[in-house]
Amino acid sequence: MLTLAKYSIGVGDRFAHQAKPQLQACALAAEQGVAVIPVWNKSNREHTIIGSEPGSVRVAAEAAVRDLGWKKPYHLDADHIRLETVDRFLPACDFYTIDVADSIGQPAEASAVKAFADRRARLDAFAIGRADVERIAGKYLKAVQDAGAIYRKIAAAKGADNFITEVSMDETDSPQSPPELLLILAMLADERVPVQTIAPKFTGRFNKGVDYVGDLPQFEKEFREDLEVIAVAIRKFGLPASLKLSVHSGSDKFSLYPVMRKAIRERDAGLHLKTAGTTWLEEVIGLAEAGGDGLALAKEIYAKALKKKDELCVPYASVIDIDAAKLPGEAAVNAWSAEQFVNALRHDPANPAFNASLRQLVHVGFKVAAQMGDRYLRMLEACEPSISRNVTGNLFDRHLKPLFIMK
Repeated sequence: MLTLAKYSIGVGDRFAHQAKPQLQACALAAEQGVAVIPVWNKSNREHTIIGSEPGSVRVAAEAAVRDLGWKKPYHLDADHIRLETVDRFLPACDFYTIDVADSIGQPAEASAVKAFADRRARLDAFAIGRADVERIAGKYLKAVQDAGAIYRKIAAAKGADNFITEVSMDETDSPQSPPELLLILAMLADERVPVQTIAPKFTGRFNKGVDYVGDLPQFEKEFREDLEVIAVAIRKFGLPASLKLSVHSGSDKFSLYPVMRKAIRERDAGLHLKTAGTTWLEEVIGLAEAGGDGLALAKEIYAKALKKKDELCVPYASVIDIDAAKLPGEAAVNAWSAEQFVNALRHDPANPAFNASLRQLVHVGFKVAAQMGDRYLRMLEACEPSISRNVTGNLFDRHLKPLFIMK
C-alpha cells in the first residue's frame, strides 16, 4: 500500500506557478532534520473556477521535484472529491480527500445501523454504550457508506495499493466528539476503507486566511483526545499504522501550532496539515512587493474583488467573517505604497496595519485573477523573485517551523 509519511503538508498552487518555492520550504525543513512531505492539493471547485485540469498540478509538481532534486516522496491530492467529481482526478492523483460532510445526518438503513451496533455494542476505550453507538451510527453511518463507495470507485480504477485515502468531515456545523470519531473510524474499518488520515471538525472557527478563533484550551483537549482515538483505532480496528489526524479547515492556524507541536511530540504521533489558499495570498503579496506593474495588478485584483464581494463570498460564507466596514475603498487602496498594501494583506497580527477583512476578501477573490487569464500568469512570471521569496518564507517560517521544527 502506498503509505503517507509521518508528517505531511497540503499545499495549494491554484495557478500552478509556485510548486518550486513550496517545495523549497520542505527542503529547508529537511535541512533542519525534519521530513515533511508535500501534498499538492486542488479541489474540483478550484479547477472549475480557474479552468484548469488536475494534470496541470502534477506537471508543476514534477517540474519542481526535478529542478530541486527532491528525493523524498510527494503526492497529488484530489481535494474534497465526491462520487460525481472524482473521475477527472483519477489519472493524475495518488491521494484522495473523500469529503462526505454533506452526508452527515442522512439516515442509513435501520438494519445497517442495528448490524453496526451489534458489532460495536461497547468500546471500552471511551465507555461507549449501545445507545450511544446507535445514535452515532444513525448520524454518521450513511456518510461512511458514501466514503466507502467513493473509495471503491478509486480502487477499481487505480488499484487499492496505489493511492492514499483521507476522509474529511470537517466542513460541517458541529464538531465530532472523541467517541464519535472512534466510531466513525470503526465504520470505515467495517467498510474496508484503509484510511490514512482523517479530518474531523474541531471546536472553534477556522476561517480562510486568518488565525483560529475559539477556546484554545478546549481545542487542545479535543486534539489530544483525538490523538488517543487514532491510537485506539489502529490497535482495535486494524486500520493502517500510518493513520493520523489531518487539520484542514482554515489557512492559518498560528495560535494552534504550539499546542499541536507539543501534543504530537509527546505521543510521537503523525500529522497532516493543510494550508489551503495561503500561497495565492503570497502571490498577491509578492506582486505588490515588486512594485510597478505588479503593485498595480494587486490593487486591481482588490478593487474588482471589492465590487464582486457578495458573489465571491457566497461559496465560502461558512468559513469567512468579513466586516464590510473595515474594507478600505478602491481610491484609498490605489493611493497606497507597496509597503502599505503588503502590511494590510500579510498575516502579521502584531502589525497594526494588518487587515483581516481585506485578507479574507482577497483570499476568496482568486476568481478575479483567474478571469485575467494570461495577463495574470505573465505578471507572476515577471515578479517571480519576490513571489517565490514570499511563498517559501511564509510556508517555512509561519507553518513548518512552528509546527514541526521549533523546540
